[in-house]
Amino acid sequence: MNTVLSRANSLFAFSLSVMAALTFGCFITTAFKERSVPVSIAISRVTLKNVEDFTGPRERSDLGFVTFDITADLQSIFDWNVKQLFLYLSAEYSTKNNALNQVVLWDKIMLRGDNPRLFLKDMKSKYFFFDDGNGLKGNRNVTLTLSWNVVPNAGILPLVTGSGHVSVPFPDTYETTKSY
Repeated sequence: MNTVLSRANSLFAFSLSVMAALTFGCFITTAFKERSVPVSIAISRVTLKNVEDFTGPRERSDLGFVTFDITADLQSIFDWNVKQLFLYLSAEYSTKNNALNQVVLWDKIMLRGDNPRLFLKDMKSKYFFFDDGNGLKGNRNVTLTLSWNVVPNAGILPLVTGSGHVSVPFPDTYETTKSY
């Protein structure tokens, strides 16, 4: 009547149901938590060069260099359901060719157990800040924002923007490179 296989199947199905309920409980306890924290971004240096773009039709494009400081305390984001954070600094601006340009300048993966207090001084962009034309020259409204993805043990992956950003005016002239 009740073979070993049918009993094993019942035990497995019950165990799977219990695990699913526990996982949902894990998710629901942190699903509605506010994960935004104050972020301080300061810009110490902005330079602009006009370089040849080798990816397109051999035209010259703007290449921006930004040196920045970031201060943020991410301790309140980490709870028992957070495995890691993927932090990234992005720049948003508009040009006459594109209504919205978004460029990621820097990123970092912060694991649970790492120091959650971010205090970065004189950081340079990790990735190139290219514009597909000359939209950075004289642009007065380039906004830098620190955002992060929360990677939980169970649940959805929320995308959070820090409550602090800075607008950076880019110079009206290009920096010339010196050749010796």
